[in-house]
Amino acid sequence: MTTISKAKRTEIDANFEAISAKMDELMPLHAHKHALMRGGEIVEFYSNWEDAYKTGRRFYKDGRFSVQEVTKTPVDLGIFSRALHSG
Repeated sequence: MTTISKAKRTEIDANFEAISAKMDELMPLHAHKHALMRGGEIVEFYSNWEDAYKTGRRFYKDGRFSVQEVTKTPVDLGIFSRALHSG
């Protein structure tokens, strides 16, 4: 099992809350895209999880970012666990 720091967990939680609050607004234009997020803000949208994650790893060496899918359905735990792992 992968453990993450408190700072990373806080980042992930803040990003999730931020995108959840904007979901109705985001769905029409960005449904099923993946948002690279940092500091509760959307940095950019990507067509797939891998590109968003790779960009996050490249620009945020501290690992404090997350990738959230723009969807109203719950995310599969396998995807969620990959979003938590940063190295």
